[in-house]
Amino acid sequence: MNRILLIAQREFMAYAKTVGFWLSLLAFPMFAVLGGAVPLLVRGADPVRAVVLIEEGPEASGLAAAVKGLLAADAERQAERVREAAEKAAASSGAPPGAAQSAIASMGRQRMRFVDAPADLTAATPGDAQNAVVRRYLTDETPEDRRLDAVVFLTRTPEGPGARVWSARATDDTVEDFVRRALRDENRDAVLREAGIDAAIVESVDAFRPEITAFSPRSASGGEVSFKDRLPGIIGLAFSFILWSLIITGASILLNSVMEEKSNKILEVLLSSASATEILTGKVLGVAFLTLSVLVVWGGIGAVGLITAAPSTAADVAEVLMRNGLIFYFIGYIVGGYLMYAVLFAAIGAFCETPRDAQTLMGPIMMVLVVPLLVVQMALVNPDAPAVKFLSWVPFFTPFLMSARAPSGPPMIEIIGTMAGMFAVALLMVWLAGRAFRAGALSDVKLSWKSFAAAMSGGGR
Repeated sequence: MNRILLIAQREFMAYAKTVGFWLSLLAFPMFAVLGGAVPLLVRGADPVRAVVLIEEGPEASGLAAAVKGLLAADAERQAERVREAAEKAAASSGAPPGAAQSAIASMGRQRMRFVDAPADLTAATPGDAQNAVVRRYLTDETPEDRRLDAVVFLTRTPEGPGARVWSARATDDTVEDFVRRALRDENRDAVLREAGIDAAIVESVDAFRPEITAFSPRSASGGEVSFKDRLPGIIGLAFSFILWSLIITGASILLNSVMEEKSNKILEVLLSSASATEILTGKVLGVAFLTLSVLVVWGGIGAVGLITAAPSTAADVAEVLMRNGLIFYFIGYIVGGYLMYAVLFAAIGAFCETPRDAQTLMGPIMMVLVVPLLVVQMALVNPDAPAVKFLSWVPFFTPFLMSARAPSGPPMIEIIGTMAGMFAVALLMVWLAGRAFRAGALSDVKLSWKSFAAAMSGGGR
């Protein structure tokens, strides 16, 4: 046991002492925060475009008013959404509604404003002369305080309204898209008026969203379904993806570690003082502690953030995890699933000489790991589907699918049976991997069916 712990400690410290480990440890929460903050910062830094609307001819009369009316309607709807979002944020965090509203309001500001057309632009003769004036106002030829971002010429033909949009930046289609939407709505309203249909009635019909309340006898209240009732499924799905991430991260570390030590003849030295099973167990244990450290740090940061931002939701999550011992089911499936795949990767690494050898074997394993990702969402919606129940008994899929199904309360026989089968296969994998590990570590033979069979028949002697 002491040798196993020494190997585990060596494996853990080999990565924990590196700068790259700590950078990768902090990179995920950092990029998670940036992933949410960057879009807000970009939107907040997006300039408010100065736009001029010009109606070309009397037949285009009213189009400018339609475009301006859509902007005003969008502003009103956005203000309502900001108010509702602020109230929900305040309710979950306990902060004053005014503070939450001011934080969200920056996300909803308009991206354009309409200004009066300069006199020389309106007086210019349509054609090349007018286009020359437009170019001057959209480029550095005009001082910045008088410069425009877009000029829109509105027209109306027998087919309907149209526009020519001049933009200061060729890649900026914000004004173009907005004008297209405004003219489409104006054309719809005109067609409805000609047909004798009130456009306001059509808009109210389109805007109608039926209020639907979900009920279930399995909800916490025995009636109406709330977010708290859906939370167990979300947590189960999250644990499935956490396990998948741990396997990809930890198993890859194991594979590379074993492959590197074999090429440097370090494994041969270790095998002179410890058995193959002890070395394999120590390596798996060391990398497991490494990935557990990462998980604890990430989980701690996420928990602190959730408790700070939404304490009521954090309390619901804790209640769900402790309800009926759900957290222990998750831990059991994560341990068993990680053990199965970790020893498999370690054994493969013992037969690989180069990263290219390892990459050729990663393809089939990744195909196996993709299957639960495809089925786990079905398990969340319909945990008792025959295909989901059948695949739950396949040990290599068990930890992912049962983590997703556990919150729905599957029969205890399924929980005990699938967990027993998973750990039985995991122990078998440890034994097989130990023999393959010793055979691969002491030879230069690459992994093949022949070398694998030879390892299974005599690699443990």
